[in-house]
Amino acid sequence: MSLTSRQKQRIGLIIGFIVLGYYASQFSPEQAYSGAEQPVNIEQLIEQRQSDVQINLTAQVFRVLKDDLKGSRHQRFLIKLSGGETILIAHNIDLAPRIDELQKGDIITVYGEYEWNEKGGVIHWTHHDPAKRHIDGWIEHNGNRYQ
Repeated sequence: MSLTSRQKQRIGLIIGFIVLGYYASQFSPEQAYSGAEQPVNIEQLIEQRQSDVQINLTAQVFRVLKDDLKGSRHQRFLIKLSGGETILIAHNIDLAPRIDELQKGDIITVYGEYEWNEKGGVIHWTHHDPAKRHIDGWIEHNGNRYQ
């Protein structure tokens, strides 16, 4: 059976869309965004008192704090950096699932926005943005992503 040139074109388009769909499915928005960023050194951000910086960081939980239940509810915990600085993680549990099994000593990876303060800083926006005005953040813990 011989294919007409029109049938060959259709097959080529279908294959092209399948390949394009496969490659598009391999990247999430945060991967594309973070891939375009220069690596960020959290110690430099603290030293330079910088804020509003999207950051991806893996660290050990230093202390689990009580949830902040005033206004938007946040799960709060501290991570400690190798230089001794502590960073507060404020994870909005009105917009993302709470990490119920989080404990001191656990390793987490966080993707969110860093804000400098006198105590070392805070990372927030560790959740999706329902209004789609801010890049989605997340926290990974024990193989699960919370966003």
